[in-house]
Amino acid sequence: MTIEETIKDQINSNSILLYMKGSPEAPQCGFSAQTTQLLMSCGKKFAYVDILSNPDIRANLPTVSNWPTFPQLFVEGELIGGCDIVVEMHESGELQDLISKVGDQGDDSRE
Repeated sequence: MTIEETIKDQINSNSILLYMKGSPEAPQCGFSAQTTQLLMSCGKKFAYVDILSNPDIRANLPTVSNWPTFPQLFVEGELIGGCDIVVEMHESGELQDLISKVGDQGDDSRE
């Protein structure tokens, strides 16, 4: 399986998936920290991939997602965006609405 196929499989296998620097318990950048806090406030479990410990994913994800920065949030296989978009969605109530519609398939796991 190529790294692109691995990324697509991760996205399709997790209802809520966050590509981030570090982990939700120990984020390694402010943007990742802010995004995980807002996501956790929605009350659903989510999967994450630490791009710092997965350099191939870090290098190839921007090509697969057509999004240049991290973190990257995917919900039901669709790219939602990065930190700024997640903050805007949280402030407008859209994030909670979106997350609340997702089934409980997210497994709070690390890929």
